[in-house]
Order: sequence, then structure tokens, then C-alpha cells
Amino acid sequence: MVMLYITFVCLLFIWNKNVYKINNWWQSYGLIFSRKNGVELINGLSLGLSFTFGLFIVEAILGWVKFVQPNDNFIVIIFEGLLSAFGIGLAEELFFRGWLLEELKRDYHLQMVTIYSAVIFATLHFLKPLEEIIRTFPQFPALVLLGITLAWAKQRYSNRLGICIGLHGGLVWGYYIINVGQLIDYTNTVSPLFTGIDNNPIAGIMGLIGLGILSLLMKPK
Repeated sequence: MVMLYITFVCLLFIWNKNVYKINNWWQSYGLIFSRKNGVELINGLSLGLSFTFGLFIVEAILGWVKFVQPNDNFIVIIFEGLLSAFGIGLAEELFFRGWLLEELKRDYHLQMVTIYSAVIFATLHFLKPLEEIIRTFPQFPALVLLGITLAWAKQRYSNRLGICIGLHGGLVWGYYIINVGQLIDYTNTVSPLFTGIDNNPIAGIMGLIGLGILSLLMKPK
């Protein structure tokens, strides 16, 4: 996957230079190296992290999960999660909200572009055997909603990609800390349809509600 992604980035230089006569293509995608974009990245990271922990705190209040003592290497897990989250956020947002979104905007209305890119984003994250697709299907609408939220975030912040990278990375970072750090135990007092199938928070009703709230916060004015 890393080699494929490096190949993709190299092809972006050729594609933009020969087709659109653009040299600094990353700027047209919203990857602008500025203080403002950096602040928005940090804000998005904080929001994504807070959202993830907030979701589990609400579930703990409802008695659906309980927090436990973290592992001895918890500090290491936090920093490992941050590096992983930043890498995933940067790579996926440059692809989906950078290249894909901007290519679609050349041919389609902005509202349709938001929906198309979100469906493609969800579909590519949902490639698995048919029986697994059926079993874990609640995750699909949540992924579509997440794709719409991230596209809206880019529109709301003047087409800059920092907020998207931060928000996506923050969600991944929060889940990494909780999952790998083994911070919670499920009490099994409600169906996984509420807390998330396979303990995946976005594959449940609570995750879908939370993403709905997050999408409203990111919706362009």
C-alpha cells in the first residue's frame, strides 16, 4: 500500500503538469503550508479526539461500557497512535478530499460532488466478502456520513485541507488509544447495534448519532 501510494503521488506531478499545467498541485488540493492551515489541523485533531472520547464517556454514563486501568506502556501507545493517525489522515485526505474531490468538482455540481466522493470513500473502505458486508452493514452509512462531514469541513474552511487531516486523524487517534490501550470493557447490557458491531464505534447507532452531530458542526454556513 505504501508503494502504491508513493506511485500515486508521483503520478500527480505528471497528471497536473501535463493535463492542467499546474506545478504546485498540492496547493490546489488544499495542502497549503501556512500557519492558518496548521492551526486548523490542530483544532481538527483536538475535535476528533474529543469526539471519540466523548462518545465512549456517554456510553459509560449509560452503563454500556466501563473504563479500566490503562496498560503500563500507555504513554507509548499514545504517541504511536498519534503518528499512525497523522499518517492515515494525511494520506487519505490528500486522496479523497484532495485529488478525488477536486477532480469531481471539474465536472459536477458541488452538492453532487460531496455525495459522490462520500459514497466512493465509504465503498473503498467497505471492500470485504459479501457475508461480512451484510453483517457489518451499519458501518456503511456511517462512513458515507463521515465522508460528507469531511467534504463539508473543507468547504467551510475555504478549501484548506488542514481541518480534514486533523479531524480524520483525531478520530483515528482516539480510537487507537482506546482500542490498543484497552481502556474500556463492554458490559454487554445492550445490543452491539447500539455500541457498534465488532466494538467498532461507527458501526452502531451511537456512532451514527455522534457523526450526525459532527456533520452539523462542519456544515458550511
